[in-house]
Amino acid sequence: MNQTHIHLLITHLPIFGSMLGGMVLAHGLWTKSNQTIIGAYYVLIISSLGAGIAYVTGEGAEESVEKLQGVAKANIEQHKDFAVFALIALIILGLASILGLFITLRKLQLTRTTAFVILLISIISFGLVARTGYLGGQIRHTELANGRTNTNENSDKDSDD
Repeated sequence: MNQTHIHLLITHLPIFGSMLGGMVLAHGLWTKSNQTIIGAYYVLIISSLGAGIAYVTGEGAEESVEKLQGVAKANIEQHKDFAVFALIALIILGLASILGLFITLRKLQLTRTTAFVILLISIISFGLVARTGYLGGQIRHTELANGRTNTNENSDKDSDD
């Protein structure tokens, strides 16, 4: 297994983890369950670690695909540039979640306020990392850039003309 494999496998963790962690955190706030909030923080921390791994393995993934036919360097650069914003957001999310975990375990007065702030950070982080994933998908999935897929139905219609 090389960096490209790791990159492609791990990139889904920060996307789904930030979304799932945010949903669990919202549920914990709604039900006023500190145990659920703590669980959400763990999911968000793991998601942040996944973002770091995805970013570190991105360079190796770039080197393996940049010379392949049909891969546009502009798509790689756009994905790479946007990944920095997603990484920063997820680092902030991870650090905030560690702080939230500490505050919640200590049963400090700021528990709910901190959880609301972290929920907001997780929503922003999800948006950034989802956009980064979308841009990364365009590197090899040209059907995303065109807005349509090339199915057998489309091929049959094209051949009838």
